[in-house]
Amino acid sequence: MTVSNQYETVKLHKEGKVARLQLNRPQSLNALDAGLMGELLAALKEVKNDPSISLLVLTGEGKGFSSGGDIKSMLSLSGEEQFSSIMDTISELVMTLYTMPKIVLTGIHGAAAGLGFSLALCSDYILCEEDSKLAMNFIGIALIPDGGSHFLLQERLGTHKAKRLIWNGKVLEGQEALMKGLVDEAIPSGKLEEGIERYTKQVLSAPTKAMLKTKDVYVTLNKDRLQRALDLEKEGQWLMRQTSDHQEGIRAFVEKRRPEFKGE
Repeated sequence: MTVSNQYETVKLHKEGKVARLQLNRPQSLNALDAGLMGELLAALKEVKNDPSISLLVLTGEGKGFSSGGDIKSMLSLSGEEQFSSIMDTISELVMTLYTMPKIVLTGIHGAAAGLGFSLALCSDYILCEEDSKLAMNFIGIALIPDGGSHFLLQERLGTHKAKRLIWNGKVLEGQEALMKGLVDEAIPSGKLEEGIERYTKQVLSAPTKAMLKTKDVYVTLNKDRLQRALDLEKEGQWLMRQTSDHQEGIRAFVEKRRPEFKGE
């Protein structure tokens, strides 16, 4: 096994044809700040450029996969230039993961929310535990989903159901997420590693070159649409950050109360 020691907020292990990449900010439930996103992007590029790897397994350290974007970091953004830089990093992260020339499995335990859920949706296969909590919950602070989620949810659900999910912002447990088609498999709590091992064996005993050529066809057909969604999300998110509803959503989040939105 090869273990990379160059990262602090992610862990990268390589063994044979499998790379295992873990988000590693467990103290913040793997909230995605600039530091974690930068290291995750670097690690993904390392895996992408390694011809010996066929399967990438993405998981989270600690009590959950990822609580989403780091709210404290978001509050510290001082202007459009900083905001634009963060959104450009998110776009590159999502595009790198979506176009990864490997089979990508995301294993979820605990929370996968907001941008964390968006990253999972970039995968070829999502495996979650039944008591996982999955949420596209941007609406709670009067924002729109980012990380390409408008495109990614449309691919899995269709436009109408994607809108309903986004507008509702409901937290879904594993089985409900499976029934809706948001994940590919829901397994009993505590069995995530067994599920990952089983899927890994399945992939490694399959004709992976043929699988990856099919993936490449779909990536070629869809990557321009994904990039367009990312561009529109960046533009729309900046506009939403200026609204009174967003400011109320943030105050309510900090004060741990229900927001009182006015559609303004």
